[in-house]
Amino acid sequence: MVDISADTLSSGQPYSTWMGLIYVFNLIVGTGALILPAVFSRAGWALGLCLICLLAFISYITVTFVIEAMASASAIVHWKHVQKTKEALQTESMDEDSTEDTPLFSPGCVDPHCYYDIQEKIEMGQMASMFFNRSGRFLFFLCFVVYLYGDLSIYAAAVSKSVMEVACTYNSSSNFTLPDTDICWENVDLTRIGVYRVFLGVFLAALGPFAFFDMQKTKYLQMFSAILRQLAFAVMIITAIRDLIVDGAKGYPQAADIVGVPELFGACVYSFMCHHSLPALVSPIADKSRLFSSIALDYLLITMFYLLLALTGVFAFAQVSDLYTLDFSQRWLGKEAFLIPRYFLALFPVFTLSTSFPIVAITLRNNLKSLFLTEGYHYHWCICKLLFPLLAVIPPVLVAMTTKNLEILVGVTGSYAGAGIQYLIPAFLVFSARKRTLKVIGMSIKNGFESPFKGKYWVLFVIIWAITCIVLVSVNFMKSFV
Repeated sequence: MVDISADTLSSGQPYSTWMGLIYVFNLIVGTGALILPAVFSRAGWALGLCLICLLAFISYITVTFVIEAMASASAIVHWKHVQKTKEALQTESMDEDSTEDTPLFSPGCVDPHCYYDIQEKIEMGQMASMFFNRSGRFLFFLCFVVYLYGDLSIYAAAVSKSVMEVACTYNSSSNFTLPDTDICWENVDLTRIGVYRVFLGVFLAALGPFAFFDMQKTKYLQMFSAILRQLAFAVMIITAIRDLIVDGAKGYPQAADIVGVPELFGACVYSFMCHHSLPALVSPIADKSRLFSSIALDYLLITMFYLLLALTGVFAFAQVSDLYTLDFSQRWLGKEAFLIPRYFLALFPVFTLSTSFPIVAITLRNNLKSLFLTEGYHYHWCICKLLFPLLAVIPPVLVAMTTKNLEILVGVTGSYAGAGIQYLIPAFLVFSARKRTLKVIGMSIKNGFESPFKGKYWVLFVIIWAITCIVLVSVNFMKSFV
């Protein structure tokens, strides 16, 4: 998912490999993990375990594709710069009737073997402009924009739902899932869904105006958000393990249920997403000699973390909410000793997502401009300053108004736009990058960041896998509406 971490790194200040891995971990492990236990339970613990491991592996493959494409883009930019410098110096040499000792290259790295060094940040949009044709660039930005819209809808729904669950004190049922038509407070004629929509309006009024400005997040805000996130997940895992040891299992999920696979697929794609932020994450790493193995270690740790979170959750609770933090709010309801951790977990999405929403909205606004406005053409200030910020924040809130079901929002966002960004775009990027670098630079210079999965059949496998998954998810969605 788009998160606070990646934008913080845009300054390009170098940091160690381990610090880079921490940033990657914090970026990937976000709100998507809160939906995993619920969809994991529906797919079955055995099938879910296998699918999470498989999707983590395929996600890592496409991460290596993006890194290889970044190195290829860097090589082409470097090669063009050297050629222009060489031509300029040759022209200057001829004009001044200089001797044969006149240098043909500017100072710096002129060794062709450093062409593929990833030193400067080249964003995904820049790579798309470099390697794709006009139609490909349009589809790239369209996919990116749709994903960001889904991201913002999830943020708005998760925050408003969390606040509504904390604010509403009337409980007409002993079950955790209360109907939307229930009143929120005793003797007050306001339903839960009505209060949810009121909080959505407050959310829009409070955070929507940030889309009209440019705002840079600080390192300290990112660190604070990361600490809150890891503390919340630690509390949930430790509490679930404690309940399993002391009270025994309360949930008895089946081993496998193919009906739950599409939702788990969408949630996993969303939960392993970091591809759109890789340029900001990878470029500042000082020592990239073991980049692929280091990221593989990160993915292994994240996969183990997800499995621990999901497995403990589905067995510790008889019923798992689509927002996992709400299960703990219900568990500690009425227990004064757990008042602080109860409210901390219940409001955890509010703290973390509220800091990310303005930045994602600004990112969406800028991408909408790139998609619809012609570069170099002057537009009226109302279009640039008013129309696009409104287009960035109002549609996702309207989507959240129609449904607060996070499983649906995450499933659709991850299964379609997320699959495009995580699977199809990296595959086509690396395929086009290999063709372009072969034509421009040739085979004599080896790409030091070539993906370990360099065979063309790996690219074909990822494309077929993505299309197959999207088709299966679409069939499942159509069946659910019939």
